[in-house]
Amino acid sequence: MSPDSRKFQSNPNIRRIFTAAIVFLCSLLASALIWERSHSAHGQARSTLSVRSASFSEGGSIPRQYTCDGASLSPQLSWQATPAATKSLAIVMEDPDAPVLFTHWLVYNLAPNVRDLAEGASRQGIMPAGAGEGHNSFGRLGYGGPCPPPGKPHHYIFRVYALDRQLDLPAGASRQQLDTAIDDHTVGQGQLVGIYQRMSR
Repeated sequence: MSPDSRKFQSNPNIRRIFTAAIVFLCSLLASALIWERSHSAHGQARSTLSVRSASFSEGGSIPRQYTCDGASLSPQLSWQATPAATKSLAIVMEDPDAPVLFTHWLVYNLAPNVRDLAEGASRQGIMPAGAGEGHNSFGRLGYGGPCPPPGKPHHYIFRVYALDRQLDLPAGASRQQLDTAIDDHTVGQGQLVGIYQRMSR
């Protein structure tokens, strides 16, 4: 046995430092492996979809016919080609300016080759074959147009999700059910934001 080996065995401080260093390195390695696995599984989740509408522009005012002050038609929406892993698409429209997050529209199980929804698709019953709609925060099925209280403008976010699976959801699913179903299954996402303001009378 070399003098250095005898010194290491006889010095408890050196042994503790050495053991701590080994534990630290093992922890770093484990963290790196977990990150790599997560990155591999969800790397495509950062794919961005370009969402557009012929009904209004990004950050623009939502016309009256798409709101509760008009016919409450769902606006036209379109998006670009989705990632290769896409098995279905989902859409969520929400108002983050409401006192409690308010959901205006839930759409799910759109076929991966669908690239747009026509104006009034929800109200007029012309959703693509196989697509389902959930209950909004008004307590109704399908689209519910912007209907903020008079005062400051509210923002309405249309989120489009590309998912790596079909969702096992019934017609009329809730926001919570949809959020749970898409968790860890998003391979692409995009959004469009519109604004609507109701003036005080």
